[in-house]
Amino acid sequence: MAKVVVIYSGGMDSFTVLHHALKQGHDVYALSFNYGQRHVRELDAAATVCKSLGINHKVVDISAINTLLAGSSLTSDIDIPEGHYEAESMQSTVVPNRNMILLALAIGYAVSIKAEAVYYGAHSGDHAIYPDCRPEFVEKMNAVSLIANYEPIPIEVPFLTNTKAEILAAGLAMGLDYAQTWTCYNGREKACGKCGACVERLEAFAANNCVDPLPYASA
Repeated sequence: MAKVVVIYSGGMDSFTVLHHALKQGHDVYALSFNYGQRHVRELDAAATVCKSLGINHKVVDISAINTLLAGSSLTSDIDIPEGHYEAESMQSTVVPNRNMILLALAIGYAVSIKAEAVYYGAHSGDHAIYPDCRPEFVEKMNAVSLIANYEPIPIEVPFLTNTKAEILAAGLAMGLDYAQTWTCYNGREKACGKCGACVERLEAFAANNCVDPLPYASA
C-alpha cells in the first residue's frame, strides 16, 4: 500500500481526489491549509470527512502569508464576484502563487513521511482563470518535484483534463455524498448560490441530472 499526500481543501474536487486515492488502495495522508480564506468553513468539512474515514489529517495554519499576498477577494476585504466563472471577474479570486506554495509544502511533507506522491485537484474548468491549475504549470511543478529532493515525489492530478461535471460524475459513480463538501466562497451558514464557485457547482449537478444536497440561501 503506497503512502500518498492529498491536498484536501474540503471542496468538491479535492473530496473526489481523496476518495479516488483511497479507491486506488493508497494509505492517504490528507493535508489542509488555512491561508486566511473567507470560506474557512471548508476546513471543517475536511476535518469531518477525515475523522469519519479514520485517515490521518493535518490542518496547517499559513495565514501569515497574507501579509505578503494581498489583493485576492478570497483573503482580503474585497467583494466576491457573482455569476459564472469568467476570466475578467474571477481574477479577483486568484491568490498569488497559492498552488505553488501549497504544493511545495505538501511535497516537503511527503518527503518527511516517506510518501510516494502528492495528489491535488486541479481541473480543466480552472484553466482559464487560475494559472496554477493549468497543465503546463502542473508539468513543470512535477518536473521540479522530481529533482528538488533526494526522494523524487511525483505530483498526481487525476482530473486535470476533466470538467467539474465529469469530476462529479466520477464521484457519484463512487457513491460519494457531496453534502460532506463545501464550495461557496462566502463563509456563511448557507451557500450563496451566486458566486462563481456556487454557480459552477450547481451547473455540475444540473449536468448530472441531480440535486445538490447543500442548502442554499437563494433557494
